[in-house]
Amino acid sequence: MKKILPFTMVALLAMPTLAQKSGKPLLRPRLVVGIVVDQMRYDYLYRYWSKYPAGGFRRLLGEGFSYESCHYNYVPTYTGPGHASVYTGTTPAVHGIIGNNWWVREEGRETYVTEDKTVQPVGGALAAGQMSPRHLLSTTITDELRLATNFQAKTIGVSMKDRGSILPAGHAANAAYWYDGTNGAFVSSTFYQAALPEWVARFNAAGHAAAYLAQPWNTLLPIGEYTESSADDVPWEAAFKGETNPVFPHDLPTLSAGAPAAVTPALKNSGETKAVPAPTQNLDLIRSTPFGNSLTTDFALETLRQEQMGQRGITDFLALSYSCTDYVGHQFGPNSIEAEDTYLRLDRELARLFDALDKQVGKGQALVFLTADHAAAHAVGFAQAHRLPSGGVGPSVIRDSVQHALVRQYGAGQWVLSYENQQVYLNRPLLKKKNIDLGKAQQDVAAALLTLPGVTQALTALDLQRAHWSEGLGMYQENGFYAPRSGDVLTVLAPGWLEAYAFPVVKGTTHGSSGAYDTHVPLLFWGWGVKRGQSSAAVRIVDIAPTLAQFLHIQEPSGCSGVPLREVLGR
Repeated sequence: MKKILPFTMVALLAMPTLAQKSGKPLLRPRLVVGIVVDQMRYDYLYRYWSKYPAGGFRRLLGEGFSYESCHYNYVPTYTGPGHASVYTGTTPAVHGIIGNNWWVREEGRETYVTEDKTVQPVGGALAAGQMSPRHLLSTTITDELRLATNFQAKTIGVSMKDRGSILPAGHAANAAYWYDGTNGAFVSSTFYQAALPEWVARFNAAGHAAAYLAQPWNTLLPIGEYTESSADDVPWEAAFKGETNPVFPHDLPTLSAGAPAAVTPALKNSGETKAVPAPTQNLDLIRSTPFGNSLTTDFALETLRQEQMGQRGITDFLALSYSCTDYVGHQFGPNSIEAEDTYLRLDRELARLFDALDKQVGKGQALVFLTADHAAAHAVGFAQAHRLPSGGVGPSVIRDSVQHALVRQYGAGQWVLSYENQQVYLNRPLLKKKNIDLGKAQQDVAAALLTLPGVTQALTALDLQRAHWSEGLGMYQENGFYAPRSGDVLTVLAPGWLEAYAFPVVKGTTHGSSGAYDTHVPLLFWGWGVKRGQSSAAVRIVDIAPTLAQFLHIQEPSGCSGVPLREVLGR
């Protein structure tokens, strides 16, 4: 249910600032930096607190403003929808990004969130480069900054993942860059430009990824000091391909020597960019190490320097997403030493970024926010080892069970076309041909789903469209549902249960539910116009974009359903 602001609050937000009333120039930050940390649970801010130095997370919390109860308000909580929701200020029901993949009924095939066959790669392989934001149905806050400045502001997206760069950068971006593991380069597509700028080509030619993979991954601190994490060798962590056990040190030079990258066997949503063997070195392996975040910072700092962002007399926007935390989290789980080490190293990358902003843009002249695209559940094995409720069920098991149930009821036929985003896609043309009512078929699927282990609820698309929920599970499902792209029946798993891709031992972890372990993420503001403080008020991820719009005195994104956060605005 949309929040209705009282008249007095509307009037307050509409009032001109003191600077505007006094005739002074309109004040804006020189630069906005949006930081999205992929798969960052809220509690990571404090779990490793004693080991964070002063320059990264501690600086954000010490000098900035923290919302301690920020949640996503839809499902599924995946990377594509998360980045889209942060930057559009609305949910998948409006911006249309319902998952990292979904079934396209009109074409009878699956599509990827940023797939665009009408564009060509720039600097990379065909599969990695045919990407754009064409599936995104709303403008972004970055688009609105471009519009408000008559396209003079520069907006650039940077991430290892294409979707972590493209969706935040928006439709009107100057550029978006993402990593191609086939050549170890940051690439783009013709949606943005015909060729890579010379400085990007020089950066790629320097071979940064290969240099990072030339060293083993050992712990930053003595391994005995990682007291916040499980033991190094536990059965629920997935080893890299070529390793016997998932333990330190990880011999990256050997593991990357020409073999395909490790793919987490348990989980699908860690990332859909598939590894391609390189003749001499598998450069895609860097995604699953903390050094991919270091590479991301290297490229982001070069972007700031070469594009003179924040130094041109007009507000620019760098949309930065750190992806390697997600790959590591999927493979090893939230309680692993690998995850802790990745966050300790990310903390140092943030400090490096903030120091660079101080020097290039000026202290207090950049407005920064940090959040996450989703969080994560505990690994099934970890939870069960500590007698916590948990379990795993494979998507293929769900799909095949529903298919068999419908064959028994309706006869032979391919009744289930796909199972994506915890949703069953039915063969609607076949149902019509057999004169089977769609609503009845959806109810039959729901009944079949409820017989499966770990499934607690099943909501049909027709029921979802006929009702409205202002809170609870129905609200999460409704906000994540976009009829032209969503499935026919939506599955709900029990708390702590995961979509698992390996049996009998479920390796690693995943995300996607409405549980607080998936929806509760950090939300920090720091820098220009931000006073130190924190709030325990319940806020939503969709409130970020309208808050930025208020800071910048620009229009909210076209689909925005969030509201400005008054405390951080000083109101």
